[in-house]
Order: sequence, then structure tokens, then C-alpha cells
Amino acid sequence: MNSSLLAVEFLVVVLGLGVLLADLWIPATARRGLAYVAATGLLLILTLHGGALAPGDHTAFGGMFLVDALSNFFKGLFLVTGILILLMAAGVSDRLDGFGEYVALTLFALTGMLLAASANDFILMFVSLELVTVTFYILVSFHRRRQGSLEAGVKYLIFGALAAAFMVYGIALIFGAANTTNFYEIAARQAELGKSPVFLIGLLLTLVGLGFKISAFPFQMWTPDVYQGAPTPTTAFLASGSKAAGFVLLVRLSYSVVPEIMARWGHLLLGFAIITMLYGSFCALAQRSVKRLMGYSSIANAGYLLLGIAAANFTGSSAILYFLAGYLLTTLAAFAVIARVTAADDHDDISVFAGLCRRSPALAAAMTLALVSLAGVPPLAGFFGKFYLFRSAALQVPSSPLFLVAILAACVSVVMSLYYYFNIIRVMYWPAQDAVDRPVHIPLPAAIGLAVALAGIIGIGLFPGGVIGMAQQAVAGLGTPPPEMHAGGHHAAAAVQ
Repeated sequence: MNSSLLAVEFLVVVLGLGVLLADLWIPATARRGLAYVAATGLLLILTLHGGALAPGDHTAFGGMFLVDALSNFFKGLFLVTGILILLMAAGVSDRLDGFGEYVALTLFALTGMLLAASANDFILMFVSLELVTVTFYILVSFHRRRQGSLEAGVKYLIFGALAAAFMVYGIALIFGAANTTNFYEIAARQAELGKSPVFLIGLLLTLVGLGFKISAFPFQMWTPDVYQGAPTPTTAFLASGSKAAGFVLLVRLSYSVVPEIMARWGHLLLGFAIITMLYGSFCALAQRSVKRLMGYSSIANAGYLLLGIAAANFTGSSAILYFLAGYLLTTLAAFAVIARVTAADDHDDISVFAGLCRRSPALAAAMTLALVSLAGVPPLAGFFGKFYLFRSAALQVPSSPLFLVAILAACVSVVMSLYYYFNIIRVMYWPAQDAVDRPVHIPLPAAIGLAVALAGIIGIGLFPGGVIGMAQQAVAGLGTPPPEMHAGGHHAAAAVQ
């Protein structure tokens, strides 16, 4: 076993344990510094990760753990997300009792996401997702003295347990039909297993579990309540990292493990994509809670990403990765502003943004950029993310006119998003006469994190070629097992382009 392949995960765990130990000895007034130390540690790990990338694919734990271009792409995204989340949390540390524990739990959730990126077995997939979910049970309800946070934690616990039940039962059926849970072995036998009703039911139940993770219809019921009740940094982490962890597994299953079966289910996935986009956008129209609005926006964006899954082509797979890169930065920038603006209030009604252009012109400009990108306005990252996903669906129109319906539904969803995103911008720049005129300040480290996210939004939008190239490289080898899998007696799976 090449344990060095797990160096990133080991280092993040050690960093989390170190934060827990340090929290025992340092005074409460200095605990905000734990977030800065942890963010610096993640930055060093990110640098190590980028400098230690070896060519080719490698496995550990008997083929359960895989390091390839796809996992490396997502691990970079997750580490960047973790750094920005910690900087955001540091800015509101006075509102989080037991802040050292919060930082450590964030690092443990990040570890689960890193493991999910390298999962090459249904068992490791389940374990990594449960590590993420269990830590979020605590992070969501971290405001222990607030009823809304506790309610959000209970709802997330119930729906998370339900999703885990679906997934573990599905994995049991898959193992019963295939006598293995290894992705490569299943990929090599997918033509045979595709005729097994037990295997197909197991796969469907597993996808239901992933549907909960990505907030896809009809498994999205928990999203708006949990987004509203959870601490804002936790909501941001759910909307970015947790969603990306679900999609990296969905991409691997769809394009590497069972591409033929997923292609047969393309119209079913397309139907869910259409409903998810329209449901999220319609429900967001009437929201006054900004965090609930972002929750419904997250549902709509899951629908856009499902277009790339349903397209089942090389363009779709690379478009998903590009979209997620831009979406993570955009979402983190938006929630960084929300965290600062709502820090002095016990609610997140849209009225707290009234007159923000006067109280903090920099935060108003940052929120405007983030919302404009989420709405898909060029030349920012959100526009090109949607463009590449719609293009992947357009390539399938000659073979299935239903993709044209999906593109039209996506366009309707985008038009609706212009209303609810720009409504926040209207309140910031054209407030009512009785708007609160309280200034809003942002700590320097949080401002640096926000600036990095905004630079990414603009840079990825103006120069999309670099990220698109990395995304294409990440998905180019999906389905091709590394040499050690051959040596271990595993079968090769055909790559799907």
C-alpha cells in the first residue's frame, strides 16, 4: 500500500487534532487565531499538494483509494474552499461558542471531502460522505442557544440519516449482485450487471443518496431550512464543498463506473434536471431571507449541473468541473458578505442589506459581483459555466429533442434568477427611506479571503481557457485503470469520451 498517496488527508487530520489540543491551552480571547493558523496550514498543504502531483494514476488500500487527475482537481478546490471558509469564520468567531472546536470540525469535514474525491469503491464513498455529514450535523447546530440553528440541525440529521439509509441499502444490493464494490471491477462488468434488476435497484438507491447531498429535486426539502438556520460559514461550506463532494462522486459514477447505464437513464436525469432548475428558481422569487434565497439558488444550480451529467459527453464532464470551480468561489464571496452584514443582527432579512453601498461600498461591490456572476452575466465565471453546460446539452439535441426542452427551461430559470439576484442589488443601492445607516466593517484576513474569491471570479471569467484545460485533463482519463490495477488482477474499464 502506498500510504504516501494519503499525505494530504493525513496532514489535514493532524492539523485538526492540533487545533483541538491548542484550544485547551490558549485563552478564549486568542481563539480567533486558530482559524488563521489552520488556514495557513491548509495553504501549505495546498502548496505541497500542487508540488507533489505525480503523473499517472495510483491506488492504495487494495484499489479503494485512487489518486488521478480528477481527484487532484477536486482536492485543490476543496483546500481553497477550506481556507476561505476559515477566514470567513474568523470574522464571526465572537458569535461561535467553542470556536476551536468549530475550526477542528471544519477540518474534519474537509478531510471527508478529500477522501470522497479519491473514492474508488462504494464502501469508501459511503464512509467519506458520512464523515462529511456527521461533522455537519454538529456544525449546522453550532449555535446551541438559538432555536433556528437547533431546528436546522435536527432537520439535517433526519434527512442525512434517510439519505445514508438509501445509500447503504443500495450499496448492499450492488455488492449482492456484483460480489464487489470496487469501481473498476464494476466498470469492467457493467454490460453484464446492467441486466441485473438487483444491481440496477441498488445503483438507483445509491443515486438517491447522492441526490440528497447535491440538493436535487425531489431530495431538496432540507436545503432552505438548513441554509437559513445554520451559522453562515457552515451554510457557505454546505453550499460549496459539500455539494462539490457529491458531484465528484456523481461524475465518477456517470463517466467512469457505469457510463452505459447512466446513458440509458439520460432522459430520467434530464427530467430531474429540468424540475430542479425550475423549482429552485420559482421558490427563490418570493424569498426575503437571503440565506433561504441562496438555498433555493443552490437547488437551481444543482439542476444546471445535472444537465452536464445527463449529456453524458466529454464536454459535459469538463463543463461540470469548470462550473463548480466558478460556483465555489462565487458562493463563498456572497456568503462572506452575508456573514459580515448579518453579524450584528439576529436575522438575515433582505432589509439588512439596505443602503450597503453607503455603509460599506467595498462589500456592496463584492456582493454585486458575486450576484451578477451567479445570475450568469458575462464576462464573469458564472456566465461561462452556464454556457459550457448548455453547450454540452445542445450537442445532444440531434439525438434527443428533450435536450432542447431542457435548454429552454434552463434559460427560463436564468431569466428568473436575474430578478431575485438583482433585487438584492436594488436594495443595496436604492434602499427605502428608513434604511439602517450602521457602518459595516470587515477584518483584514476576511477581506483578503474575499478579495481572493473575487479575483477568481473575474479571472476565471476573463480567462476561462486555463481552468477549462485543467478540467478537460481531469476527465480525459476517466475509466482507464492505473497499471497497478492490472497487476492486481483487476479488469480494465473502457474510457468514455
